[in-house]
Amino acid sequence: MSFTYDEIRQQAAMAAGEIVEAAKLKAGDILVVGASSSEVKGEHIGKASDINAAEAIYEGIMSIIEPKGIYLAAQCCEHLNRAVIVEKEALLPGTEIVNVVPQPKAGGSFATTMYKNARCPVAVEEIKADAGIDIGDTLIGMQLKKVAVPVRISVKSIGAAHVVCARTRPKFIGGSRAVYDEKLSGGDIPR
Repeated sequence: MSFTYDEIRQQAAMAAGEIVEAAKLKAGDILVVGASSSEVKGEHIGKASDINAAEAIYEGIMSIIEPKGIYLAAQCCEHLNRAVIVEKEALLPGTEIVNVVPQPKAGGSFATTMYKNARCPVAVEEIKADAGIDIGDTLIGMQLKKVAVPVRISVKSIGAAHVVCARTRPKFIGGSRAVYDEKLSGGDIPR
């Protein structure tokens, strides 16, 4: 099964649009994306890195989030301990940056693409993103705020890679007598 880069770009844009809507992301929010270009091509993660596929994914996602002022955080592969590449201005004051420049075989093609295209890219060991897209089972959960909530979207794959999305919501505290703000929870108030 083969996919064109245009198809990959369109699938990525559609996935980004759906998660932005489902998570009610707004300007200043962070969308973390982990993407295996190898999996997109139908190969095993980390075995067939494809910078062109990564660029198509990046372009598709950015076409949706950039006009809305939403930041992209690109998760690196395990060779860089799943560090994240993000625009410096997206970071909270005091966030410690680390020194690494991702490469296709050490960080991954998607993180490399983000680093190349960002205005002021920095690497951090972790981030607390508001929502996420996992393309190719890259395990982005460690980069999401608590509490992560699975989001089912119509896009089940990008290229040949499995897609899973999540949004986040504040923790519910206070027990059975507590009253919760439905606007913060995305409508999933415990009853």
